[in-house]
Amino acid sequence: MSNKKDVKVKSNFKKLRIGLSSPEVILQRSFGEVTKPETINYRSYKPEMGGLFCERIFGPVKDYECHCGKYKRIRYKGIVCDRCGVEVTEKKVRRERMGHIELVVPIVHIWYFKSLPNKIGYLIGLPSKKLEMIVYYERYIVIQAGQKEADGVNYLDFLTEEEYLDILDSLPKENQYLDDNDPNKFIAKMGGEAIWDLLSRLDLDGLSFSLRHQAANETSQQRKNEALKRLNVIEGFRASKLTGENRPEWMILKMLPVIPPELRPLVPLDGGRFATSDLNDLYRRVIIRNNRLKRLMEIKAPEVILRNEKRMLQEAVDSLLDNTRRANAVKANGNRPLKSLSDMLKGKQGRFRQNLLGKRVDYSGRSVIVVGPKLKLHECGLPKGMAAELFKPFIIRKLIERGIVKTVKSAKKIVDKKEPVIWEILENILKGHPILLNRAPTLHRLGIQAFQPKLVEGKAIRLHPLVCTGFNADFDGDQMAVHVPLGNAAILEAQILMLASHNILNPANGAPIAVPSQDMVLGLYYMTKMRRTTDTEIVEGQGLTFY
Repeated sequence: MSNKKDVKVKSNFKKLRIGLSSPEVILQRSFGEVTKPETINYRSYKPEMGGLFCERIFGPVKDYECHCGKYKRIRYKGIVCDRCGVEVTEKKVRRERMGHIELVVPIVHIWYFKSLPNKIGYLIGLPSKKLEMIVYYERYIVIQAGQKEADGVNYLDFLTEEEYLDILDSLPKENQYLDDNDPNKFIAKMGGEAIWDLLSRLDLDGLSFSLRHQAANETSQQRKNEALKRLNVIEGFRASKLTGENRPEWMILKMLPVIPPELRPLVPLDGGRFATSDLNDLYRRVIIRNNRLKRLMEIKAPEVILRNEKRMLQEAVDSLLDNTRRANAVKANGNRPLKSLSDMLKGKQGRFRQNLLGKRVDYSGRSVIVVGPKLKLHECGLPKGMAAELFKPFIIRKLIERGIVKTVKSAKKIVDKKEPVIWEILENILKGHPILLNRAPTLHRLGIQAFQPKLVEGKAIRLHPLVCTGFNADFDGDQMAVHVPLGNAAILEAQILMLASHNILNPANGAPIAVPSQDMVLGLYYMTKMRRTTDTEIVEGQGLTFY
């Protein structure tokens, strides 16, 4: 029985900086190494130890209960079970605790060699196609020419396997036993190991100086632009290297973080089957290939087998990080590409746009808009059902104040049943309470305007045709969001600044924006057109204007 240190996350921070994680930082943040590809035991339905859902690494599945059941209840909080090694704590830690996979060989992060601009390519000075040949174990690259420099072998030369073996045969045997820092040693590698070696040997200050000189003296504009692009990346690393925040070799993974299990859940279904996150499949592939490579290296398998296994491990990690960027993406049963870590972040359904920028808001609704030609400019038609739901707390308060009901529960029942008494109360509430209408995308100030709501039948919001220009709305199926300002200051601001009848001019140029268009112009023209029955006689009543 022992106590585990409590890792508290600082929550009162003012700013956030994103950078590269070093292998040491990944190891420091991890709660344990994931060594097995298993998820749960299909007999006991308990997580497998050392697997992707391991309780020893990520925390208990049940609140204050260890894996073996020796310690239960809150009084044992903080104790690590001496039998199963699980800390007795809340199950919510399974949303926070990370694990790690120790990779047998360094793996190149797909973001930094398959995206534009190609960061690793700019640092080393290699085009994307050539860089991929190194990463996927197709060619050797000369990291240090050593004794072979005299024979025309240079830094960053590409070698086939035959050429590499010929060079090794021509070298004295003791050359390969020299220290890596010895300038006479010939070094050529492939894969993540080669890229890691190249990046860790980079002299950023020297590169910066030579690229500045090249950019200043280059006559070709294309080569000058290329030098400036490289310089931009190198200067970024130079600035952050001084503070120790980012180093070029950290773009190569030696430790792979495993995200908390609650963020990649395994959900039991009826009939003993399970629904699982795609990430679990992708992590499983990485662990299986990593373990297999480790075993092959231990038994000293032939180089060709090891190279193929290393390439497969690189591809497995690529799929985990960004499956859509790969040419042959890993697919599920229905020929659907598996959702990788990048897919969880990017796009409309990603973590940023879906959950951080686009949160659900209380006291809001959404519906299709239809034209309301009988409305005044500052009015809009609000469907009865939507209004009853949006103004529910206001209606409940009035019902209790008038003595119609005694409790909130009974008031809620009346509102939910839409009894006739609520419509009169709702009419009174709406009299001094404007609502805000918003049409996405909100590109300028007039994308959100305030209106005085009028109760209408149906389920569609009615909108005055003159305000359509400001919203850039039309009635072919557009939807708009409704928001209720709650505080007195918000209501006052909506009435003074945001009311549609106070926003007749375009704030960008001062020109009128609430102007008749389309059928309104046609109607005005039609009603005011003079019609002649003969060349001389005007029919009585024609030519008059009607409003």
